[in-house]
Amino acid sequence: MAEMTKDFATGPAALARDLHRDYGRGGAAVRALRGVSVDFAPGTFTAVMGPSGSGKTTLLHCLAGIDRPTRGSVFWGGVEVSRLPERRLAQLRRSRVGFVFQAFNLMPAMTVAQNVELPGRLAGERPDRERVREALARVGLAGRERHRPGQLSGGQQQRVAIARALVCRPQVLFADEPTGALDRTTGHEVLDLLRSGVDQEGQTCVMVTHDPVAAAYADRVLLLADGVLVEELSRPTAARVGELLSRMGG
Repeated sequence: MAEMTKDFATGPAALARDLHRDYGRGGAAVRALRGVSVDFAPGTFTAVMGPSGSGKTTLLHCLAGIDRPTRGSVFWGGVEVSRLPERRLAQLRRSRVGFVFQAFNLMPAMTVAQNVELPGRLAGERPDRERVREALARVGLAGRERHRPGQLSGGQQQRVAIARALVCRPQVLFADEPTGALDRTTGHEVLDLLRSGVDQEGQTCVMVTHDPVAAAYADRVLLLADGVLVEELSRPTAARVGELLSRMGG
């Protein structure tokens, strides 16, 4: 495990090489990804966009080790994680990667602190209370440790979900439509939080979004269509992203 951690510090924070993902078999098979290759440099923010069914969430799940590619490779640093046994992959994912879902995925009967601790507890680890407090403070929820999700706004619940992803101090944070269930003002607050993690902590963030305004927070935008990477846009603005999506019909 120590060797894996060391390798993580070399090269791109994450990368995919000739990534394919098929669902089903034979004539009924759906080809969600068709040979995607892409690098994510350390300390960068990338937005992944495309029409519905373009493969953007599948790409994110494969990059994060949640799903396995049919063929091709995924690397975190110098480690080819797409070929790791499930147990070793889970160990590395818990210590080096964070994932934020659109639906928050919080346990309503647990306190905020318990929700943040949950991934570690499921892995059989003793909770580090100081680390939990630090993660909650970083997302602006200091002092809310004993609240339950139902006592929080939607934006605050998403902040808890981000704190849960940050508690292991991940080098790469993957986010799947993190503002999709939020109003625009609260969404901007969450995006500011993701952006500050890149700028102040040197984190790498990869975010799937359908919103050109959200994509404008990123350093670059990747556009997918029919499982293929079709365009890359650096220094995006909402207007430029909107134009590209309109051309693609998405």
